Amino acid sequence: MSSSSLLHFPGRLPKAGLLMQARAHLRRGGVIAYSTESCFGLGCLPTDVRAIRRVLAVKARPNHKGLIVIAANIAQIRHLVRPLTAVQWAELASYWPGPYTFLLPASHKVPPALRGRHDKIAVRITAHGEAAALCRALGSALVSTSANRAGQRALKTAAACRKAFGQTVLTLPGCIGKRRKPSTIIDFTTGRVLR
Repeated sequence: MSSSSLLHFPGRLPKAGLLMQARAHLRRGGVIAYSTESCFGLGCLPTDVRAIRRVLAVKARPNHKGLIVIAANIAQIRHLVRPLTAVQWAELASYWPGPYTFLLPASHKVPPALRGRHDKIAVRITAHGEAAALCRALGSALVSTSANRAGQRALKTAAACRKAFGQTVLTLPGCIGKRRKPSTIIDFTTGRVLR
């Protein structure tokens, strides 16, 4: 089955002007809100320490927990992960794109702020058309954590994100997917399901 047939719906992108604004905003260390599988997510570039700290501050999320990174394809996350064998990548590819986030050994390029107190990084090749299209258009994976303050409900619309975060976050238009629950998180080394 081709990866495109697994997408919830075709990837629609924000208009060119807004996409250029988002790209510039991310390069300056900004935070964006964008649609994902089950809710809107807060994101930034995964190697930008200042931006990761901003995401954590906006959410009021403890630093030690770590954050998920989503991507459109394996090439966008390979540099964040310690070398895996071709067999291991093939096993991961059998789950992706899809609602499975895997904990993989983090490379030295992963900032501690992104992985928290862990030596692994949580990554997913998203099956959400808009989020995947955004990653492709930006040429980068994105940090992806639910758009909400810690302990509150995840926001489901761009309007709710604009109301909650105002000018602190650049909110992109979009439609969330049909999933009711967040992705399943699996430790790839042990096979243990963590969520």
